[in-house]
Amino acid sequence: MKVDCITLFPEMFQPMRMSIMARAQAKGLLDFNTVYLRDFAINDYGQVDDVPYGGEPGMVLRPEPLARAIASTGVRASGGKVIYLAADGVPFNHAMAETLSKESHLVFICGHYKGIDERIRETEVDLEISIGDFVVSGGELPAMLVTDAVVRLMEGALGNADSADTDSFAKGLLGWPNYTRPEVFNGKKVPEVLLSGHHAKIQAWREAESLKRTKERRPDIYEKWRNNTKFDSKINEV
Repeated sequence: MKVDCITLFPEMFQPMRMSIMARAQAKGLLDFNTVYLRDFAINDYGQVDDVPYGGEPGMVLRPEPLARAIASTGVRASGGKVIYLAADGVPFNHAMAETLSKESHLVFICGHYKGIDERIRETEVDLEISIGDFVVSGGELPAMLVTDAVVRLMEGALGNADSADTDSFAKGLLGWPNYTRPEVFNGKKVPEVLLSGHHAKIQAWREAESLKRTKERRPDIYEKWRNNTKFDSKINEV
């Protein structure tokens, strides 16, 4: 997959050269690039923004630099998608990450100030994504979050592909509690079932704990799961 991030602050993307993202690039699974928006400025002063019509405070990214930056990525020829990170976009979730992980080319527009000219959203953007009901200073952090969530689902990105199958949201519910050594820590002992070696009982415990945690912490997800699935009595066994 090729990922291009159109940004005013390419230096912010250093985390994309680390950990799983770094391994994905080393394996040739990910071609990650930043596109510096000021390279497409409207004048020698590097101008890429302007005051909004109507007198609202703040600045808006102009359409000309954005259009040229998008064209420079070759996304239309590649059949990829242009994504704008926006507070009023579609809420990002695991299902969307799975869908995007099958794309060959993604271009992220990292907005700033009051956002971008609406005409770019209407003519150039294929998908608008929000990472939550809050506002951050720019689209760089959301772009990194979405890229990480997408790339780790690609075949070969993780050391053990099966580990993604037991993550929260992978099966529609939150994940279960996890324990490692030592067996006793600060007076708290690892649940006996996990020490039993009985795989069927361990799996039943995990599924029950997953249901319990989802019901307690994310009742919205739990109710959606209940409506789409035959009710599982495991929740009452915990």
